[in-house]
Amino acid sequence: MATAGAGHTGGTARREAGRRGEGRSLQTPAVPGYPLPVPTGSRPTLLLFDLGGVLVENVVFERLAPLLPAPAPRAALQDRWLASAAVRAFDLGRIEPDVFAEVFVAEWGLTLSPASFLEEFASWPRGLYPGARALLDDLRRRFRVACLSNSNALHWERFGGFPDGFDVSLSSHLLGAVKPDAEAFRRALATLGVGPTDLWFFDDSAANVHAAAALGIRAFRTEGLAAVEAVLRAEGCMAWT
Repeated sequence: MATAGAGHTGGTARREAGRRGEGRSLQTPAVPGYPLPVPTGSRPTLLLFDLGGVLVENVVFERLAPLLPAPAPRAALQDRWLASAAVRAFDLGRIEPDVFAEVFVAEWGLTLSPASFLEEFASWPRGLYPGARALLDDLRRRFRVACLSNSNALHWERFGGFPDGFDVSLSSHLLGAVKPDAEAFRRALATLGVGPTDLWFFDDSAANVHAAAALGIRAFRTEGLAAVEAVLRAEGCMAWT
């Protein structure tokens, strides 16, 4: 999302930080009614990661914002994206890419054609942040490592389903459930063969973190690779200090 005038320098710095996977300060859920967090001394057997915005650079909101008829803050775009009927249907594997493009363009009031939007949409995930693969390789020496992503056939196939970086790779369009729905986490737990207290979950969406925590999963909101590493280091899960 471009800015002008005095905000230009700050915007450039934020984009550069995004390319390096540097995120904002990490958060853990602190909402009344959540299960108590796992005791600090307890270690998970499995680490479960979201992909876009956590381990994978995804410019969805930066590229979507200029296409909209009116500007909107990033947080509002994130909430609208999660609530989008078009996105939900595509991430559940219920519609084909061309249908998704037609429905999305109409739903969001975009002026470009469905074909042009689909070409743009396909390019939004950029790949793993620099250093993410090395981190995953290191973690897999001590933990099972998996991913749980709201994804679709177009993006998932582009990266071959991430077969090498994880012990198990889960995508919503194959799982048949999307975050933050509780069913997505229940199906993930069943597929992974673990209980809620056996794993830690990392996601950049507050809604997804809250949903996981509500099921008794220790969940961390992490925006970018640096935030992931900060959590792991603070919890003693890294091979170095």
